[in-house]
Amino acid sequence: QVQLAESGGGLVQSGGSLRLSCAASGRTFSLYAMGWFRQALGKEREFVAAINWLGSSTYYSDSVKGRFTISRDNAKNTLYLQMNNLKPEDTAVYSCAASRRGGTPNYSPLYEYWGQGTQVTVSS
Repeated sequence: QVQLAESGGGLVQSGGSLRLSCAASGRTFSLYAMGWFRQALGKEREFVAAINWLGSSTYYSDSVKGRFTISRDNAKNTLYLQMNNLKPEDTAVYSCAASRRGGTPNYSPLYEYWGQGTQVTVSS
């Protein structure tokens, strides 16, 4: 089992940057594919980015491609999301998730473990 805890959210102006972190408990973090999802108020959860267990393969939604970068440090049991050139439409609660599937899953039901989320607010 994996327990996940996000940090790094906050309020930022449009065009600014934030770096989210997701700390994982347990010694099996490196066995999981990891993903970031977000949910804006009144909207459905949306896939943002995913990374395979080794960190050698990544996948992004079209809405964040070229602006966000997902990475992981398996030695530190930590997942990251570097977010640059933020826009007001990026405002949401961002959650990390772990999947025992291979590759870079982009479908939320494929993830077994979820963090509580961290709020990101981008002002115009």
